[in-house]
Amino acid sequence: MALGVCLLFDPPSDRAVRELWLRFERLGVPTPHSHTHGRHRPHLSYVVLLEWDLDAVRAAVQALGDGGGYELRFDAVGAFRRGRICLVPAVPAALVTRQHAVVEAIRATGAVIHRHYEIDHWLPHTALATRAAMRDLPGVAGAVYERLPMTVRVTRAALIDSATGEAWPLRGVP
Repeated sequence: MALGVCLLFDPPSDRAVRELWLRFERLGVPTPHSHTHGRHRPHLSYVVLLEWDLDAVRAAVQALGDGGGYELRFDAVGAFRRGRICLVPAVPAALVTRQHAVVEAIRATGAVIHRHYEIDHWLPHTALATRAAMRDLPGVAGAVYERLPMTVRVTRAALIDSATGEAWPLRGVP
């Protein structure tokens, strides 16, 4: 289906997002917790690929080196088409610089990049709901705003196949 270069959170941050997923599930709103294979993990994707050579992509991202972990502050909830609800972070300049470097490195492998992750089209986010209906939005927004602001710590990264949940950890955080 797709391969993402995903930023993963420290255990407390991971738990905080999963708690929101479970709260939404209790409201009857589907989340990554119950979506497809059920192996999804809280993350923020630098880029999503539609076609790729795994070894080439992994080598290209690893060649960028380790930029180190960092904090992200979520202070808003977003709604994308088809009922996707997400946390929206404040966007430090370094996050955009890192995303551009990852996209350019992967582009050089010949991979096909999803159009929403192209440079200047990327909206950083962390998924909360996969199919919220309009009638769900007040409850969903209320649940999120009870938790915001939320600061998460990015501590690692991985390539993750969204079709299977299989992950290939990366050395460091690009």
